[in-house]
Amino acid sequence: MERTRGLSEKGRLDSLQVSELLKKEHIDIFCSSPYERAIQTIQAAAGEKEILLFEDLKERELGQISEWTFKDAKLKLYTDIHYAFPEGESTFSAQKRANKVMLTILNEHKGKNIVIGTHGDIMTLMLNDFDKRFDFSFWASTTMPDIYKIEFQELIFVKADRLWR
Repeated sequence: MERTRGLSEKGRLDSLQVSELLKKEHIDIFCSSPYERAIQTIQAAAGEKEILLFEDLKERELGQISEWTFKDAKLKLYTDIHYAFPEGESTFSAQKRANKVMLTILNEHKGKNIVIGTHGDIMTLMLNDFDKRFDFSFWASTTMPDIYKIEFQELIFVKADRLWR
């Protein structure tokens, strides 16, 4: 099952590098999608700190794309933000659910350095809500795992810098 799929051996090695990189950032709060691979990616960095799980940081359900390639289906969803494949989720609804959680986290932990472990598509949608440059092309350029440092001032998006990959 997708939710319980853990990291590959390469993913486990990458998570150690993620941990080293995040140590330099002095993280106060760790949050994650409930998917096992998202949790495992930040677990070493969190150490003894609790990882707060948020259902709405989960991956977008693509749905039944039967005659579409994966990439073409993603392009359709990014191009028509209200479209959803059968049993799937539109860009609009996935973006709104994820950003609602992110804004809650930012409000509850003002002034703190926060890690949000999520998925490439959801990360792209969250950023796109603040800056339209984070679009399908950006999503297609991401790798696993990517680490971005996002800066907000009073819930206003300032910038996003790629730290790794």
